[in-house]
Amino acid sequence: MDGSGKSTQIETLCCQLVDAGIPVMRLAFWDNVVGLSKWRAAFSHKFLKSDGRVGEPGKPAWRNDKNNRAWYLVLARSALYLLDALNLRRVVESARKSEARVIVFDRYIYDQLATLPLEYAAARAYARWVLSFVPKPDVAYLLDAEPEVARERKPEYPVDFLHKYRQSYLRLRDIADLALIEPQSQADSQAAIVRRLQQCGRIHGVSSRFSGSIAPA
Repeated sequence: MDGSGKSTQIETLCCQLVDAGIPVMRLAFWDNVVGLSKWRAAFSHKFLKSDGRVGEPGKPAWRNDKNNRAWYLVLARSALYLLDALNLRRVVESARKSEARVIVFDRYIYDQLATLPLEYAAARAYARWVLSFVPKPDVAYLLDAEPEVARERKPEYPVDFLHKYRQSYLRLRDIADLALIEPQSQADSQAAIVRRLQQCGRIHGVSSRFSGSIAPA
């Protein structure tokens, strides 16, 4: 979730892959996949009064978007997430035709589904249905974080919402078979990410200063 150290880990992993001579394509879910993104951002800013800034330590932002779970917004999101899922199929199909051997997504459809009230069976059933027709990554990481720590790193959402958001992600982990990276130091998280990448058996020759060499699987 926000403030889990995701961007740092993505940057480190991509650099390792490039250094190993592996062509990488890096895609951001919001920029490269989400449909009607400008309209959705404008709606959030104008009608939900959400702050469009990114929160930083000492410079908090006030976001009011995915933390707003009014029933009509949940229904609207559910419809929009179908559009995102269809766009995702198209984007992945196009990316697979490129010369890149590895496609790294900064967030994925999981980030959308985690905003839904997954404590309810109907929402979980909807999530399973969407996941049934979107491309499944070879490995999908869920970087866990203590909500209070995440809020300090990226002060945007109330801590009580971050607790609910975290629980949604953990429920989604079981639904989508996500690889959980538990809260720990950046170095230990990176080592865990590399080990899981090794296990998927797709990448060879990637070295890590944290975990030694990655052996062919």
